[in-house]
Amino acid sequence: MAATATKKEVTIADKLDALYALQMIDSEIDRIRTIRGELPLEVQDLEDEIIGLQTRIDKMAEELKDLETEISDRKLASKDSEIAITKYKERQDNVRNNREFESLAKEIEFQELEIKLNEKKSKEGKIRIEGKKEILTEATDRLSERKSDLAIKKAELDAIVKETQKDEDRLMKSSDDAKKNIEERLIVAYSRLRLNAKNGLAVVPILRGSCGGCFNKIPPQRQLDIVTKKKILVCEHCGRILAPIQTED
Repeated sequence: MAATATKKEVTIADKLDALYALQMIDSEIDRIRTIRGELPLEVQDLEDEIIGLQTRIDKMAEELKDLETEISDRKLASKDSEIAITKYKERQDNVRNNREFESLAKEIEFQELEIKLNEKKSKEGKIRIEGKKEILTEATDRLSERKSDLAIKKAELDAIVKETQKDEDRLMKSSDDAKKNIEERLIVAYSRLRLNAKNGLAVVPILRGSCGGCFNKIPPQRQLDIVTKKKILVCEHCGRILAPIQTED
């Protein structure tokens, strides 16, 4: 009868080595993304600003259209008032008494006041139009500048992405594959540490007797425990997982 193959036991040392290997892969991904710098955020900010400017320009264009329509309507209203005045004056020539004459005079006065009001409102409208046109010109120029800036930033980002995307994709696959060989609870802890660490380091080596993350001194006995790989230990100060690797650099 053939002997049944036994599954290799995963030791603490294996787990630590796997975590450190995963950290090396993820750190290389971080390095690639750092090369891109703030470009993705800059592109997003420019895109948001362009949307805002376009919305503002569209709104001002609509307001200008409304003002021009209002001025046109007032011009037509003034013509109607002029026609009415002419008719009232013709009727005054044929009135039978003073009361009727005075009534027509009041109508004429009212129409003259309407004409003056329309002229006043039209002047105010024209002033507002000029002001809005200046703002619209500034906004349009700014939109053109921002579109030009966006094109440049996108070209820069596309060039960097094209140069690094293949390496990042390869490393991302390596990272996913490495995680499959590490138990879930350790991946959760590792991911949480990476998220909270500014430099993305969740697993760090010992550097000259200190934590490679926060650089606080590690007691000699604790250093020995780390090196012997008997259990997974974390820095008492920053909580990072301490790898059993001694580095004198």
